[in-house]
Amino acid sequence: MHAEIGRRTTGGVEGMLLHVGRETREGFQVIEVWESKELYERFNTEIFRPALAHLSGGQPPSAEPAMDEFEPRGLIVPAAQIAV
Repeated sequence: MHAEIGRRTTGGVEGMLLHVGRETREGFQVIEVWESKELYERFNTEIFRPALAHLSGGQPPSAEPAMDEFEPRGLIVPAAQIAV
């Protein structure tokens, strides 16, 4: 998925501050922090969903992923020089 998204974007993903993925017993968990909900929704519509459809041979996902939306109270990523 990362390679496919990289092919569809130039110069990074606008608005994404942090992306962490990890394997769990149930599958995968992804945590992302975005500058705004609007930028996330645009990425999801214009980049992520088309990339997922391409990789799955045009088949829609079997189920929508569970989402837990929250407002972060702070984010520090020293290596990326991000502190908000």
